[in-house]
Amino acid sequence: MDLIIVDCQNDFIDGTMACKNANVAVDNIIEALNDDVNVYYTSDFHPNNHMSFEEFGGIWPPHCVEGTWGAEIHDKFHETKYAPNNENTFFKGRNSKEEEYSGYRARNGNDKMLKDVIGDKIYIAGIASEYCVRETALAFLKDGKEVVVLKDLLGYVDEEDHLKNIKDLEEKGVIIE
Repeated sequence: MDLIIVDCQNDFIDGTMACKNANVAVDNIIEALNDDVNVYYTSDFHPNNHMSFEEFGGIWPPHCVEGTWGAEIHDKFHETKYAPNNENTFFKGRNSKEEEYSGYRARNGNDKMLKDVIGDKIYIAGIASEYCVRETALAFLKDGKEVVVLKDLLGYVDEEDHLKNIKDLEEKGVIIE
């Protein structure tokens, strides 16, 4: 089983863009890990002048700036046998002039793209349901993959938008479990 854990980073859990249900999602993800899973992390990883930041005309406060505590994947994942590393962590949002919600083209430390190492059936969990989880799921679905979003393993910006997103993903062909 291939599990993509989307953006479970400090800024989205306890930092500048802390999302609702994020701590619960992290605990549920940790609990769901087992010996039959291949874990892949996506990581929002911005330069300090990223176009998505309000200061540069974007809609978000600064978040997940490379080299900061906020950009680090939450400590609880480092305590598992699936700790983030050079091979299983894929970075997105590194280009200061481009918004990149999807992890589809994210690259690891060896310059491999997530889309090139993932299997045909993908499970997705993480943060935030309405943005990066959504865009990652839709990109892999468009690529012909079977995509399962694990609804109890999600953090979100707004609960109403999260619920609408789950319904919309299901209507588009994503399996919701």
